[in-house]
Amino acid sequence: MSDVAGGYHRVIMRTYLLKRVLSLVPTLIGVTILVFLMIRLIPGTVVDQLIGTEGRADESTKAAMRAFFGLDQPLYVQYGRWVGGILQGDLGQSWRSGLPVGKMIADRLAVTAELGLLALVVSLLVGIPLGTLSAVRENTPLDHVARVASLFSLSIPIFWQAAMLILALSLWFNWVPPVDYASPTKDPLANLTQMLLPALVLGTVVAAQVMRMTRSSLLEVLRHDYVRTARAKGLAEGLVVRRHAFKNALIPIITVIGVQIGYLLGGAVVTEEVFTLPGVGRLVLNAVYERDYPLVQGAILFIAVLFMLSNLVVDLLYAYLDPRIRYE
Repeated sequence: MSDVAGGYHRVIMRTYLLKRVLSLVPTLIGVTILVFLMIRLIPGTVVDQLIGTEGRADESTKAAMRAFFGLDQPLYVQYGRWVGGILQGDLGQSWRSGLPVGKMIADRLAVTAELGLLALVVSLLVGIPLGTLSAVRENTPLDHVARVASLFSLSIPIFWQAAMLILALSLWFNWVPPVDYASPTKDPLANLTQMLLPALVLGTVVAAQVMRMTRSSLLEVLRHDYVRTARAKGLAEGLVVRRHAFKNALIPIITVIGVQIGYLLGGAVVTEEVFTLPGVGRLVLNAVYERDYPLVQGAILFIAVLFMLSNLVVDLLYAYLDPRIRYE
């Protein structure tokens, strides 16, 4: 009977996985439309950027440049060409550098991935233990300080926090982050030194969200009857929290972490610019400045796909953490 039940569960999970993957398709189509249209709402085009502020080129030259970049075509034609290239695995070529967009993203991906991973580690190492302590010691001075600190962290913009941290280090310790990027394969220590501050800035904001969700979720679980029963049996409080409460409180926490991965990807744009890190975020920002449509569209689409895949992984973790969940 156990083999039959296991086989049935695997079929259910495969069906759910297939449905979730298929549900990503309309979302992805919507993302392509939004990205394509929103970048064109920004005043000015790459032609205006190349001509400059004086705009001394005549109208025939401007028309020729617009035709060269395909901007003379209707929007639906431009969109169709872009999507057609995506379906063939081609994100297009940068209008500024002439390099393939996919290669430019791949060259910068390692920096953003390292920053995001370190920031996620910081957020988990800070948020989960602090949220657990805050829940276990509810309404104590520690709980109040943790809640105020998390609210303070959520209220501070990333760019301001990064700028103030750099200013404080330069004034108090006469030290500023290095400008030249150090590869982890060539100089691991210099790389860690350079990445630690931006990861701390980006991770503390996410840690505040994780801390607040850990506290609220764990408080709810600690009030359940089976936790009271475990305490009545004489089990140590630490054992009750770790073995009986924390695992059942994980699902909301994982949900927040999955959502915050998107925040990490978005926050990398500002963080990489402030700390001069050559990642995908800084690549997108420079592409927006230069009105490099293919590069902006390809990079944002890539980030959106990563975010959707992270949400898919979070959904699949639900079944592992709570077998009671059933997917229709």
